Amino acid sequence: MQMRSYMKMPYTIVILLFILLSLSPLITPVHAVRIKDMATVGGVRDNQLIGYGLIVGLNGTGDKKGTEFTIRSVTSMLTKMGIAIDPSAVSVKNVAAVIVTAKLPPFAKKGSHIDVIVSSIGDATSLQGGTLLLAPLKGADQTVYAVSQGPISLGGYIGGSGGDSVQKNHATVGRIAGGAIVEREVELAINEKKDITISLRQQDFSTSVRLADAINQSLKQKLATPEDPGTVTLTVPAEYQERVVELIASIENLDIQVDAPARIVLNERTGTVVMGENVRISTVAISHGNLTIQVKTQIEVSQPGAFSKGETVVVPQQDVSVEEQEARLMVLQSGVTVDEVVRALNSVGITPRDLIAILQAIKAAGALQADLEII
Repeated sequence: MQMRSYMKMPYTIVILLFILLSLSPLITPVHAVRIKDMATVGGVRDNQLIGYGLIVGLNGTGDKKGTEFTIRSVTSMLTKMGIAIDPSAVSVKNVAAVIVTAKLPPFAKKGSHIDVIVSSIGDATSLQGGTLLLAPLKGADQTVYAVSQGPISLGGYIGGSGGDSVQKNHATVGRIAGGAIVEREVELAINEKKDITISLRQQDFSTSVRLADAINQSLKQKLATPEDPGTVTLTVPAEYQERVVELIASIENLDIQVDAPARIVLNERTGTVVMGENVRISTVAISHGNLTIQVKTQIEVSQPGAFSKGETVVVPQQDVSVEEQEARLMVLQSGVTVDEVVRALNSVGITPRDLIAILQAIKAAGALQADLEII
């Protein structure tokens, strides 16, 4: 019964099915990305904080006696505590001056905890086992937004004596998990906004237009407008007035097909080659062969016969050999994908550094339809 129904199908439909089945291996899958993973909402960002502090409790690995700013800091701290002391009598080998940095997340509330990084600015050899004393953290406006204090976690160590030492990781930079308490909030009245700015992390004209179209289709209104390759402006609809958070939540999980220019990134120092899926190559012939020249020097001694008046002479013997691998010529047809290019080049048996030289030559020949970026 199934065979009969298939034979009764119109001839044009059968041809169409055959064409679709034959083209299915050539169809490139579309990779969609959520809006929340490819863009940010204007104004919703971290804020950098910085402060100065002292780490105490070190086991003789702190700043040296000649570190003037550490001595002055210790003296000033003790004076505020009602202890008068002569700066010349202060030893700071158990104390280290540090810079404290942190990121204040958006919408962080008073009393919430954030992580901090402490970095030595003196000549301390290790912060292992130290405790950071109360250090205020300021923003770019010189306003205190958090205060930090607590024991340091290094994730490494340094030890040894008598000229022998062992070190793991970096001993002069540490971290305090949840070591700062937020004291001031960054005001951001997002529900009062009339317009929302959505900024793309990877600027692209096509992606910007697709983002605006997806939002308009979801809201069933033309409210999103692409301003430039990296910005889409969304007018808050009437039903979402004073409910902007709900509006953002309703669109941030929409899937967008992200586009990007074809680019190849080369790192000649490490021999790393990274290519995007949109890289295309015009018809080009590639010939590759390695030439190896090896020079070996062997030292031989010319020894005169017994009771002769000759002298012992050192005679260097050089053996020079030239070896060249058989060059292979391959032709890449126009429009081949990066996968086909890599497979073709791997068939020749080239190394990553050879691949870098070949790609540069293809680009110079005008056959590589992609940006070549060398880092």
